[in-house]
Amino acid sequence: MTEKLYFHDSYLKDFTAVAVACEKRENGYSVLLDKTAFFPNGGGQPADTGKIGDAKVFDVNESGGFVFHLTDRPVSVGGEVFCAIDWDKRFRMMQNHSGEHILSGIVNRLFGFDNVGFHMGAEFVTVDFNGFLDKDDLRRVEYGANEAVFKNVEIYSRFPSEKELADIDFRSKRDIDGIVRLIYIDGYDVCACCAQHVERTGEIGIIKIIDSQKYKGGTRLAVLCGLDALDDVMKKYEINDEISSLLSSKPNDTALAVSRTLGELRECKHMLSAQKIEMAEMIAASLKKTDGNMCVFVSGFDFDSLRKIVNKGVSLCSGVCAAFSGGDEDGYIYVAGSRNIDMQKASKEINSSLFGKGGGKPEMIQGSINSEREKIENFFDGFTGIF
Repeated sequence: MTEKLYFHDSYLKDFTAVAVACEKRENGYSVLLDKTAFFPNGGGQPADTGKIGDAKVFDVNESGGFVFHLTDRPVSVGGEVFCAIDWDKRFRMMQNHSGEHILSGIVNRLFGFDNVGFHMGAEFVTVDFNGFLDKDDLRRVEYGANEAVFKNVEIYSRFPSEKELADIDFRSKRDIDGIVRLIYIDGYDVCACCAQHVERTGEIGIIKIIDSQKYKGGTRLAVLCGLDALDDVMKKYEINDEISSLLSSKPNDTALAVSRTLGELRECKHMLSAQKIEMAEMIAASLKKTDGNMCVFVSGFDFDSLRKIVNKGVSLCSGVCAAFSGGDEDGYIYVAGSRNIDMQKASKEINSSLFGKGGGKPEMIQGSINSEREKIENFFDGFTGIF
């Protein structure tokens, strides 16, 4: 059995241990120490990383009471070795996990909902509750959680006896066999947990709910705490400051400025769309009657505008009228129609010959083409629509 130092001292950054075994694995080396402060994967929390001697530890797992460290190189067996944990990562996980306990304890106390899922991901922590929490509920929970931070309440662990445990009201996502470790946050939570936590709530710094959504009949929260929450706030502040500068607005008025700009953009799009239709009608009116096929090339038109041109062009040619918008570099969108050719059947030959995709009805098709204008014109010069 491996002596688990992380149960008793969450702040142990480095230690000395004896390497008991080292075996080659497909993705590295599995190192067994007589004791360890490296926390293994479990309960939704990722493993610690760090170093054993010169070997980098990039994963840790527990099996049968033994803790195995996956390293990038072998470790000499039999002697003592200096081990160091990636403290920044560990401390951030401690802040996030302690903050999650406070949130879950408050949700349970206020609404009676249980924490039924927890995962500490690379970007944020997700917490699942078996009941729905609306925006007002979440605001109340978040405010209460940060009040707990300001009070700087003690966080501590206990290993109660089986007899003591029977009289303790604590949260647990599953039935636990054997010794149970309880994490106490006085006035806020008592929960079975094997992971590390800060010693006082003040060390958490910030508890921030960054997103919420309905999930399996309940609520899934995305949460950040401590330094991770501070990094997120700073990043969003920088982004908001940049938006403020771009829109010439005060930082607290960016939402109003964006709303105003979007309204102006909608008006511009409406005007532009009307102008495109007007231009399409002018181009359509300028078309001349011709035998065979007709190709029209324009720039900046959408499918609706191209359709205006084709609707007029099909009455002026005996073959296909095709309208294209775009350029040789980025390709073209197109609309093609005919009164004498089944365009639905023709689309296969058009798309295969001109590296295109799309389709439609026998009277008209539309899509995109990744060919140069000269190749398109040469194709339609010889296209008969006879299959």
